[in-house]
Amino acid sequence: MKKSITVLLLIMISVSGIYAQDVAKKQGNISKSGLVLDGYDPVAYFIAGKAVEGNKSFLASDGGITYYFSSAKNRDLFKADPAKYKPQYGGWCAYAMGASGEKVEVDPETFKILNGKLYLFYNKYFNNTLKTWNKDESSLKRKADANWTKITQ
Repeated sequence: MKKSITVLLLIMISVSGIYAQDVAKKQGNISKSGLVLDGYDPVAYFIAGKAVEGNKSFLASDGGITYYFSSAKNRDLFKADPAKYKPQYGGWCAYAMGASGEKVEVDPETFKILNGKLYLFYNKYFNNTLKTWNKDESSLKRKADANWTKITQ
């Protein structure tokens, strides 16, 4: 009986992990080549405090999604705790997610670290959405969280 329950639990955990990977691949802001953040290093946002282009020599995959890193050290930090460094809302614009629930492309160099999480923003054609986000951050974040939950369910 215990073996049956254990096997069932392992199957459920495995299926939920596959589902989570599938959602990330389908809902995330990922290039056709399976690359996240246009090749920018997700760890560098936290360590260097700026957007740093990654190098294909230092890559890691998580859930079938590929990330580039600027160093082996950053790659290894990511591998140890991917959830810590992944961008919020699948890498889509945080402002757009909060304002309308839409998936909008981002400028990887326009970002904010908030409570230890990485948020990215659209910044083209004289429209830097980070500035607008900062004016009403708490409300937009609450709405973005709710909208992202709806998208990923």
